Parts: sequence; C-alpha cells; structure tokens
Amino acid sequence: MKVVVNGEELKLQEGATLEQLLKIMNIPVKPLGLAVAVNEEVIPKSKYSECKLKEGDKVEIVNIVGGG
Repeated sequence: MKVVVNGEELKLQEGATLEQLLKIMNIPVKPLGLAVAVNEEVIPKSKYSECKLKEGDKVEIVNIVGGG
C-alpha cells in the first residue's frame, strides 16, 4: 500500500502500524520531542502500535528541537 509521509510517497506492507513506519524510517520514539499526525489527527505515543495505516493515509512526523 502507499502512504504519504511528510509529502513523500512511501510503500508499506498492508496493515502496517505507525510504530512499524517509525522503525522503518529509523525514527526513535522519545518521551518528548516527537509528534505524529495521521490525516491531520495527532496520535498519542501510547497508540502508535495500535494505529494501522491505510492506503492513501497522510502522515506528518515532526521532531521538536529545542535550542537557546
């Protein structure tokens, strides 16, 4: 299936979860500093393993970086 991640099309196996997507992209799930939305709905970190992606879903991944 195809999903769009931060504006780029990506192929995943059918039924892939948000947690699997982040692993494929080598994005560590940190307690702070990461926000993920699927079809403009922010998904809590506790739901990443339950959130199954579907064909055409739009995923936005934001790493929050602090600085001084």
